[in-house]
Amino acid sequence: MDHALIGEAVNIPINDSVPVISISPVIVPAPGRIVDLQIRVSAPATGDNLPIILLSHGHGLSNHLSSLNGYSPLINFWAAHGFVVIQPTHLSSKSLSLKAPPGQSLFWRSRAEDMKHIIDQLDHIEASFPNLKGRLDKTRIAVAGHSMGGNTASLLLGQTLVDPEDGTVVNLTEPRIKAGVLLTPPGNGGADLSAFAFENYTFFRHPNFAEMKTPALVVIGDNDSLLHLNVRGADWHADPYSLSPGPKSLLTLFGATHGLGGISGYDVAETTDESPERVAVVQRLTWAYLRSELYPEDPAWSNACAALEKLKTVGQVESK
Repeated sequence: MDHALIGEAVNIPINDSVPVISISPVIVPAPGRIVDLQIRVSAPATGDNLPIILLSHGHGLSNHLSSLNGYSPLINFWAAHGFVVIQPTHLSSKSLSLKAPPGQSLFWRSRAEDMKHIIDQLDHIEASFPNLKGRLDKTRIAVAGHSMGGNTASLLLGQTLVDPEDGTVVNLTEPRIKAGVLLTPPGNGGADLSAFAFENYTFFRHPNFAEMKTPALVVIGDNDSLLHLNVRGADWHADPYSLSPGPKSLLTLFGATHGLGGISGYDVAETTDESPERVAVVQRLTWAYLRSELYPEDPAWSNACAALEKLKTVGQVESK
């Protein structure tokens, strides 16, 4: 059920919800990985030919949210409204506390490889989840990511970067992914980075969004100023929209900070702008965007945007 305090977000149309089933951890074979790849799979209890969202968690300060145990407000909503959601615990997770190899800070490459590997192993995942067997539509796959997870999603959608170890251009585009949602993703490198980010997150130095051609929705907060990462302010997070080719959309949430109202978990300490209404807007707009991108005949996105236009204090959408 919707939270009683979602305010004007209740006016953004959605489909009917159904109960959600979830299983974790599911172990996905990944030879050569430092530790087993563990995932959570959440799905609607009913329905067939279900589209898939792969969710990449952020980094963050919390002990548990940067893992398959985070992002319940998004996971539960997306699954209740018709998506199968698969979320891995990346090697960068605080729950693992692993030291990254040189040039691989935050395990940036491994994170993208995790998502590709999950797609490779969808048959295995189905077999591990009897209530899901035969219900996946493997032709309709989307990726979503928050913060550092937004970088992971950007790479899968076509963003490139320069490998800080050998100077080569890295292209990790995944053509099986048809659409994406980037939640407060990292922006441009170079002089836009803080001294700390330039020194410690060397893979951030030279991103290139010019080939990020897969359709995507970028979601930012206009009060999201991560001074430890960039020197520009909130608009830095919009670069994956501004610097990439269309089709793209940008959702700007008024008053939002990096947690977008609390998407990483219920009542978590790291959320500085706690708002059930804001979370509900993110839930509904991201759901509607992916519905219409994966099913072009579905008017969910245009309907949601029309509703948002009437909510002048909540946020705005622009597209190209």
